[in-house]
Amino acid sequence: MPELPEVETIRRQLAPQLIGATLTRVEILDPRWTRPVDPKPVSKALTGAVVVSLDRAGKYLIWGLDGDRQLLMHLRMSGALLWSPVPEPIHTRVRFSLDSGQRVCFTDPRRFGTGQLFGSRIDLDAHLAARLGPEPLTPAFSAAVLARRARGRSAPVKAFILDQREIAGVGNIYADESLFRARIHPLTPVGALSASRWKALATAIEAALALGIDAKGASIDDFRHVDGQRGSFQDSFLVYGRTGQPCPVCGTPISKLVVGGRGTHICERCQRRPRRLRR
Repeated sequence: MPELPEVETIRRQLAPQLIGATLTRVEILDPRWTRPVDPKPVSKALTGAVVVSLDRAGKYLIWGLDGDRQLLMHLRMSGALLWSPVPEPIHTRVRFSLDSGQRVCFTDPRRFGTGQLFGSRIDLDAHLAARLGPEPLTPAFSAAVLARRARGRSAPVKAFILDQREIAGVGNIYADESLFRARIHPLTPVGALSASRWKALATAIEAALALGIDAKGASIDDFRHVDGQRGSFQDSFLVYGRTGQPCPVCGTPISKLVVGGRGTHICERCQRRPRRLRR
């Protein structure tokens, strides 16, 4: 699933092309994209709209339209936004035609991606506030904030990181990379982390995300840039997807376990298990 760096990459690539453009026609080819809302009124409302901004919140892409309307897109598992692709992919779910003669195609083989139209930024912000925690790389994100949100909880720290209500934008790849950088075992109870370990983890999360943005995202499955090219962060993974390969720090083979139903990659030597879990 595209995470914060991948969605930010898409935003940066599309913004110069979209801002100021008029949507001359919007074809919603898959009604699941707007479910449970009927796609026809959404298509009608979007047609003729002028794009005034392109923002991001966590893993969401936000099209700001004239009249303060907001289109909230989530790419989910396999969604991608492509700029005038030739030929057009068979899995195109939405086609945005522009007054320049160009088009943006939303492709999504697994059909989990969504689009939701809001009447105002206030309505959108209220929707996001109920679903997203503080976002890394912003002033709202800090070790102290995370420690306060985790106080008294026994969930594994990785499950906490993946919960979008606690930290916005971090998914499986960047959670594994961040925990390794912070030398924290993913099964560690989140409420048991000390202030110093929270500081290390907050720093590691922001470092991993910043590197992912610099590399224009990670392409290990479906993620592609708007021109169809791949991101390169997968070439710099420290632990994710490297099961059996040597740890870049100590040489111990990287192992894989399951935490909260998600495949998790760690170095058992650099990331020591909590004492009560060592058996």
